[in-house]
Amino acid sequence: MNSHAPHIRPVIRQLDEATANRIAAGEVVERPASAVKELVENALDAGASRIDIAIEAGGKRLIRVTDDGCGMSDEDLPLALSRHATSKIDGSDLLAIRSFGFRGEALPSLAAVGRLTITSRPAGAEGAQIVVAAGRMEPVRPAAANRGTVVDLRDLFFATPARLKFMRSERAETQAVADTIRRLAMAEPYVGFTLTADGRELFRADAEQGELFGALQTRLARVMGRDFIDNAIALDAERDGLTLTGFAALPTYSRGAAVAQHLYVNGRPVRDKLLIGALRAGYMDVLASGRHPAAVLYLTCDPQLVDVNVHPAKAEVRFRDPQSARGLLVSALRHGMANAGHRASSTVGDATLAAFRPEPDQTPPARSYQMDYRPSPQALRASLDLQAPPPVLDPGFSDLPSARYEEPQAAPFPDAPLGAARAQVHENYIIAQTADGMVIVDQHAAHERLVYERLKAQAAEHGIPSQALLIPEIVDLSESDASRILSIAGELADLGLVIEPFGGGAIAIREVPAMLARLNAAPLIRDILDDLADQGASDRLRARIDAVLSSMACHGSVRSGRRMSADEMNALLREMERTPKSGQCNHGRPTWVKLRLSDIERLFGRKD
Repeated sequence: MNSHAPHIRPVIRQLDEATANRIAAGEVVERPASAVKELVENALDAGASRIDIAIEAGGKRLIRVTDDGCGMSDEDLPLALSRHATSKIDGSDLLAIRSFGFRGEALPSLAAVGRLTITSRPAGAEGAQIVVAAGRMEPVRPAAANRGTVVDLRDLFFATPARLKFMRSERAETQAVADTIRRLAMAEPYVGFTLTADGRELFRADAEQGELFGALQTRLARVMGRDFIDNAIALDAERDGLTLTGFAALPTYSRGAAVAQHLYVNGRPVRDKLLIGALRAGYMDVLASGRHPAAVLYLTCDPQLVDVNVHPAKAEVRFRDPQSARGLLVSALRHGMANAGHRASSTVGDATLAAFRPEPDQTPPARSYQMDYRPSPQALRASLDLQAPPPVLDPGFSDLPSARYEEPQAAPFPDAPLGAARAQVHENYIIAQTADGMVIVDQHAAHERLVYERLKAQAAEHGIPSQALLIPEIVDLSESDASRILSIAGELADLGLVIEPFGGGAIAIREVPAMLARLNAAPLIRDILDDLADQGASDRLRARIDAVLSSMACHGSVRSGRRMSADEMNALLREMERTPKSGQCNHGRPTWVKLRLSDIERLFGRKD
């Protein structure tokens, strides 16, 4: 017996409007940050150039959003609180959406679960105010107000107290609100934002000036930090009516979690699995395990090419051609990093300088004693000997086991970014002099990347050789899965994996990549199907092939412990300057660090 079926025939009844609004609020308003997002997006749609947000108790006690937008008249206010009433669309085309809001659910949902007061005044008219508590609306009354709208939301979820049990701490909710404001501020550089929590200003971003790309760069530096912009690659690409702009950080400027990934579609912040997967694929062979890229990317297209009406929270989108969107993102990222050449993040050098600085002396000061002490003549002579300068040795360090020294000479590469090799220490680190400082290169890691890129280029030019199986491997799948995997058979064949239909839901694996001769193909096929179902694409086979090429590069590169001549070291530096992605090894670690001369002088107290 079905446990959900009642013992008596149920009666179908129409829910009252208040109950329907509280149910709808569960989808639209998950927490205070959700309410802030909806209210700020309404202010942006109203054309505001300045938006001030104030919260108390993490937004549970108070959320106030003040804007200088177009405002609403006394006739508009009751209508704005009706479900599915909106000024954003006329209902004729649900794909021609150019605003943040369009469903007409936010204000009624907020009014159903809290105490909502809206005060508004359009240009050239009187101000008006309306109050709603738990869905009960009071009459509109006149009110003094500046042009624009002020929305006060108090006691969020007081009408649905069970929801309060799922709220996190005030600090966590405040942080969630701050994150929401930062994401929206990065989408609208020409709008000023302030966020105040319990009377303390948490965030401020004044409206930027100038052309759009410059304004975005300034806003991102303000929100993400100057380090992000200094270590990011500017992207600008177009394909099939889609345009991608923004900034993606160098692989060596990565994070321990996916907290610095911000994706926008037509200015709307989204958390889309397709785009997140494409971002991960773009950094596939340049990030260390457990590290996540940092990026702020803006994808724009005709609204007809993307459906934003997927979920009430409007955080998910659906592209008419998802593979085109994914391909644009992946290719733009890889092309941008290739053009970055040998660049590595400046934070690597900063960390190196920090490592050079001595730790504060924790030794307690010695106690002083008044003693009448006169050293013996022997002790005095030994002390003077210790203070004498050391004898002059044969110049150079070539006799030392830990260093290889090159005789100083005029720098042969004065304008080279990685400078001229001066020494090799510990048979693994190349010291090079640049015009404004010095560079330390990990010779094994650098050469490993160079060989890896060479192998990948050869594989791309000549294809991945395949090896025919003596007995084809049959994999039983459902008919839908078989159809899905066969739809990318051409792409798999380019990587050396040849599959064919075998009747029903079965497929036959005829050939496998020669470098993966021991490949257990059936689990790989199922993993690829999981990726296709989740993201619409899969890079698992490519990742396995790249892993083999990386291993080959590791074994074929200059080993640690090998002494190199000056010509060999300089040849390595020049090849690094010409090779894409040479700023990090195959495992995502930096291959070189740079120390500016001014920073070195500061370490030795030569500069303040």
